[in-house]
Amino acid sequence: MPVFLGLRTLLAIALIAVGTLASLLINGDVQTALIVLVSGVAAVLVASGGAEEVHPASPAAVPVGPKLDSTIAAVIEAIAEPLLVIADNHVEAANLGARELLGQHILGEDVRVAIRHPAAAERLMDPQDGIDAGPIYLVGLGTREQRWEMRIRNLDGGRRVVHLIDRTGNYAAERMRVDFVANASHELRTPLASLLGYVETLSDEAGEDPDIRGRFLKIMFGEARRMQRLIDDLISLSRIEAEKYRAPSQSVALGELIGQVCQELSGSPRAADLVTQVADVPPVRGDTSQLSQLLHNIIGNAMKYGREHTPVTISLVPEGTSMVRLTVSDEGEGVPQQHLPRLTERFYRVDSGRSRSLGGTGLGLAIVKHVVERHRGRLDISSVVGKGTTVNILLPLQTVS
Repeated sequence: MPVFLGLRTLLAIALIAVGTLASLLINGDVQTALIVLVSGVAAVLVASGGAEEVHPASPAAVPVGPKLDSTIAAVIEAIAEPLLVIADNHVEAANLGARELLGQHILGEDVRVAIRHPAAAERLMDPQDGIDAGPIYLVGLGTREQRWEMRIRNLDGGRRVVHLIDRTGNYAAERMRVDFVANASHELRTPLASLLGYVETLSDEAGEDPDIRGRFLKIMFGEARRMQRLIDDLISLSRIEAEKYRAPSQSVALGELIGQVCQELSGSPRAADLVTQVADVPPVRGDTSQLSQLLHNIIGNAMKYGREHTPVTISLVPEGTSMVRLTVSDEGEGVPQQHLPRLTERFYRVDSGRSRSLGGTGLGLAIVKHVVERHRGRLDISSVVGKGTTVNILLPLQTVS
C-alpha cells in the first residue's frame, strides 16, 4: 500500500522550494528556477533510495523508465516546456512537451537519436556538462523556423535533466527590430544623400544659374518633405505601439470624421472620385486623432493606387449589435495574393519605385494595423489583380445595446 513521503524528505523538498523562490526573487530567471527546483527534488528522491513510497502518477499519462521514481516523472510532466531525464545516455523520462517535439517513441532511446542535432549530441556526450556550462542554441529542431535553447543540469546518480526552451518568438522579434532599424536607416539615408548632393552642386557655379537653382531647390524641398513624412510616421507608429495596451475611451462619431477627412483631401487630384455611403451608426470607442490618421492612410492609398476617373468608395454600416464596418475600396490594378499577408509589415512595398514616386513611406498600413489593434478591432485586406483592392475594418461601438 502506498504511503506518504517521510518527514525528512518532505523537509528537504520544502527547503529546496524555499531556495528556488529566493533565487527567483533575486535573479528573476524563471527558467533557471524551474531547473533548480526539478533537479533538487530529483536529487532528494534519488538519495532517499526509494525507501519511502509515494503516491504514483497515472502510468498511462506519464512515461517513465523502470528505475525512475514516479514522483520525479510527475514533476517533469507538470512543466510545459520540453524536459527529459537521461541516464547512461538514454532517455529515462520525457514530459508531454518533449514527446510532442521529438516524438512519442523517444523513451528508452539513445539521446543522440532522440534529439537529432549535432551540437546537442556533442554536448550531451560530455559527462561533465551540466556543471558550469552555459546554454547552447539549436536551429532546425522541430521545424526549420524554430530556435531552441538547451540547458543541462546534473543530478545525483549519473542522471541529467535536459531542458529545451523555445526562443523562436525572441528570435523573430529581434529579427524584426534589426530589419526595422536597417529599413528606417535606408529610407532616411536616401533623401539625405540627395539633399547633400544638391547642396554641394549649388555651392559651385551651378548655383549662379537661376533656372538650375530653382529646379534644384524644388527637388531639395521634395526630398526634405519626404524625410519629414517618414519621421512623422515613425513617431506616430512609436506612439501607437506605446499605447497599444491602453484601450481608447473617447466617443467618436465615425461618420462625421469620414466627412472631415474627405474635406481635407478635397485638394487632392482625385478628390472628385470619392464616393461616401455612410449609414447612421452609433459612435465608436476610439481615439479621434488615430482614427483620423487611419482614414487618411487607407483613403489616401485608394486614391493613389486606384485608376484615374474610377470611384473610391467609402462605406460605413452597422455590423451586428456591437460593431461597425468601415470599407474602403478602389478599382486599381490590385495586389497579387502572395503580397497580401505582408502588406502591413513596416516598409514592405509591392512596387518600391511606384510607392516612393507617389510619396509613400512604407509605414501607412503598418500604422493602420496598430491603430486597429489598439481599438480592439479587426482588419482585412482583399484584392483581385486587375479589379482593385478592398480594406475592411471592424471597430467596436462605444456602447453595446
